[in-house]
Amino acid sequence: MRSRYTAFAVGDAAHLSRSWHPRTRPDDIDVDDGTTWAGLSIVAVDEREDSAEVEFRADWVRDAQRGRLHERSRFLRRGGRWVYVDGDLE
Repeated sequence: MRSRYTAFAVGDAAHLSRSWHPRTRPDDIDVDDGTTWAGLSIVAVDEREDSAEVEFRADWVRDAQRGRLHERSRFLRRGGRWVYVDGDLE
């Protein structure tokens, strides 16, 4: 989760692609360079052997506006690595 947040923050679309499950990964990952990510808070983690859910809040700033993304994300372990499957906005 933290590495994906950092990838969004620095605009690393290649890392986002590698860490996204191929079944749900979009063909084109658009990293919004007009958004500044200003903080990540992990609210809850429910980890099982090969699956996990992570609830997080990520603060952002864009054009003098502030906001917060609140999501519950689902991950699967593939080949020893966690990959993002999908998430529900809260």
